Formats: sequence, structure tokens, C-alpha cells
Amino acid sequence: MKRILTVLLLLSSGGAAKAVPVVPNFSQGQMTSHTETTSQVTETINSINYNTGYQYVITGTNMEHDGTTISAPSATAGTNTLEGVTSTWTGLDLSNKPNFTISNPGAAFQYTESYSGPGLATQTVIQRTTSINSVTDTTSVFSQ
Repeated sequence: MKRILTVLLLLSSGGAAKAVPVVPNFSQGQMTSHTETTSQVTETINSINYNTGYQYVITGTNMEHDGTTISAPSATAGTNTLEGVTSTWTGLDLSNKPNFTISNPGAAFQYTESYSGPGLATQTVIQRTTSINSVTDTTSVFSQ
């Protein structure tokens, strides 16, 4: 009996479901959104400069050298590996440099000898942390 009643109900309604229109129950409104984002970036910048050669300077007055030439001094070569970086350098053999004496003893003289060899010239390390804060407020207004 229940089956017959169900079949009769389906037949009486035409067998198809009918949609009911949806009508919004408002005329206007607004929506707000607030978003905050914070991030922190930490970085290290390491700049290393090497001298791979040498600089040898001799200046003076009232001085003379022993005849050993300084235009082509003997040099020494070497390599160095530091943290996976290999450097080849050239240095001056300081055991084979000219000897200087005062030309006119008792007179004024000036003598300067300077040697700057290969190796680390400068290292600059910059460590910084940057904090970035971002705040976004959004308001949407809508009406029908």
C-alpha cells in the first residue's frame, strides 16, 4: 500500500523536482578583513680581497746600493687553499734584495723600504637582520 501511495505522489507532482528561487534577505552590507604578516630575514655578506702579488718600494736620498739589480728581483711562488678556495701568489724573495749604504757619510740622508706581500688584504663581514611587518585592512561595501 505504501508503494502505491509513493507512486501516486510522484505521478501527481509531474515526476520532476521544482526549484525554489533564493532571494537574498539583505539590501546592503560590508565585509572587513585584517591581515598581519611578519617575516624576518637574516643575512651575512662576506667580502674577501686578496693581494696575489707584491709591492716593493725603496726611496731615499744620499743612498747607494751594492749593484744588485732591483728591476728584476727573484720571486717566490706559492699556493694557499682556504675553505675550498685556492689562491696562487707571487712574493719577493727578501733574502736576495740589494743592500744600501749612505753615499756621503755625515751628510743628511733619508731611506725608506716598504714591502707589501701577497695574502689577505681586506675582509668585510656584514651581518644584518631585517624585520618586515605588513598590515592590510580591507573593507568591501556591497548593496543590492
